[in-house]
Amino acid sequence: MSTASATLRQLSGLPATPPRLAESALVIVDAQNTYRSGVMQLSGVEPALDECAQLLARARALKIPVVHIQHDAGPGSPYDPNAECGAIADKVAPVAGEPVVVKHYPNSFVGTELDAQLKAAGVKNLVVVGFMTHMCINSTARGAFNLGYAVTVPAAATATRALPAPDGSVVEPASLQSAALAALADLFAVVVPNGQTIPD
Repeated sequence: MSTASATLRQLSGLPATPPRLAESALVIVDAQNTYRSGVMQLSGVEPALDECAQLLARARALKIPVVHIQHDAGPGSPYDPNAECGAIADKVAPVAGEPVVVKHYPNSFVGTELDAQLKAAGVKNLVVVGFMTHMCINSTARGAFNLGYAVTVPAAATATRALPAPDGSVVEPASLQSAALAALADLFAVVVPNGQTIPD
């Protein structure tokens, strides 16, 4: 069995523990009905949404910035924000004063006002949650890191699905989830098991 290498975070001297939630902003990526049923249903999506909801409640109590990201792939797609399938899940629905940033690419910063909004609020630390782990969480966390943000990703507040492997086999959701989070933890984010491990 292989021995894990030192991470690039460790070698670079980057923090191994998350900043306090009170010193962060919560970014909820694509917590849409798209992923709750049908062709795009994710493994473990409901528990992950519950985890997002718990973090959202804490964020609201702490009065920190909360930003909802909603993917728009146009009418007739599973990501139509004007249809029930593309609506933000009721468990984490935005309330008055919480901006909704509509995106068209996996990286939530591309072609959106997200970076400008966060910088205007003086935000330096992000807690990034939502879907899918290997796609938009991966792309958004990397994008945030490249823009100078300190990123925390609670694993339990993310989820993904099975994908075909190059050799024709199936990459099971648990394996893809683990690999995607490990890749982020190598440099781009502090990956913690769940929201409870982020102190207020």
